[in-house]
Amino acid sequence: MTQATQTQSKGIQLTETALNHVLMLREQQGKDLCLRVGVRQGGCSGMSYLMDFEDISQINEKDEVFDYEGFKIVCDRKSILYLYGLVLDYSNAMIGGGFQFTNPNANQTCGCGKSFGV
Repeated sequence: MTQATQTQSKGIQLTETALNHVLMLREQQGKDLCLRVGVRQGGCSGMSYLMDFEDISQINEKDEVFDYEGFKIVCDRKSILYLYGLVLDYSNAMIGGGFQFTNPNANQTCGCGKSFGV
């Protein structure tokens, strides 16, 4: 694994519910994976959230790494400019459930909650 920036203060935060759900999903993959979070242009509000598991060997020196008791969340430096302070939550609600993003940098969000504008 390449040396990456270890950030002690959590620039991307997980609620306990989200962490438990992510750990369950990772266990189903059967590998020791990290969660990569980022943004891309697009979506109804201008920028979309990206989130997927990734092999730990893909972490590089340009990534910000947030450690949650051994589980790593990884974000590229460009995306962290838009995501610093993000709180990732998870809901089991039948309507509107799933991962929910609370982003203090967003000045507008779409109805689905999966994209935002700055």
